[in-house]
Amino acid sequence: MNFKPKYIVFGLITFIIIFLMNYLGSDAPDKLSRALMTAVAAVIGLGIGMWFYKRDKNNNHPDFD
Repeated sequence: MNFKPKYIVFGLITFIIIFLMNYLGSDAPDKLSRALMTAVAAVIGLGIGMWFYKRDKNNNHPDFD
């Protein structure tokens, strides 16, 4: 998979937003590890979604309908 700079920027922005939402909004004693795991999972999910979206457009089944 070829990562373009705009995808890396989207991933960093997503990581920062999700991390801050979980870190600042939590009162749990392990809030740092929870925030990091959630933010990393969000970026991985975003990467998988972008991979599905930008995969080969010349396939026989372009729609999910």
